[in-house]
Amino acid sequence: MIAKLKGLVDSVGEDWVVLDVNGVGYLVFASAKTLGKLPKAGEATSLLIETHVREDHIHLYGFGDVAERDWFKLLTTVQGVGAKVGLAILSALTAQDIMHAIAAQDKKVLTQANGVGPKVATRILTELKDKAGAIALSTPEGSLSSSGRAASSSTGFGGAPVEAVSALVNLGYGRSEALAAVSKVNKELGGEGKLDDLIRLALSELSVLG
Repeated sequence: MIAKLKGLVDSVGEDWVVLDVNGVGYLVFASAKTLGKLPKAGEATSLLIETHVREDHIHLYGFGDVAERDWFKLLTTVQGVGAKVGLAILSALTAQDIMHAIAAQDKKVLTQANGVGPKVATRILTELKDKAGAIALSTPEGSLSSSGRAASSSTGFGGAPVEAVSALVNLGYGRSEALAAVSKVNKELGGEGKLDDLIRLALSELSVLG
């Protein structure tokens, strides 16, 4: 299985890129966000790869960071969400948007993506409600820039937010509601909230919801 490709950008289409790896061109399907971050043709880049093997084809799906790849893998476990719809969701929404929607059980956000109707959105919210936290609370390896060096993750979680959620869970709050509250206040603080502020504001948010 191919897990990563590093090569030169050969050509880019609406939902794909051809990477030239030592003279071999690999067709890689990707989200609009990942494609939009690629360097111009002839320049080097790296993509994390998810390989799908079927009886009639082998498709490669590329991602600019670990969070996007993990969300793709999680989304495509939901009935009715194939690779095409998974990429459409990741094209329309950030990883943090998806996490917000699941935590708040807001299907309207998910239906912004092409191919996602109310029924599919409901399935995503229901089936991933207890799984999304694993990605949000994991420590990402970081995204891959054109040079392959690590950069900050797009999840918006790590460090203080993770500790804030753990603190709220220890206080007796459910993991999903703690995730939703911390995610909301962290976003309001520009993604740079300190631990004490996150806990204080999240507690206020939870008291209002309660």
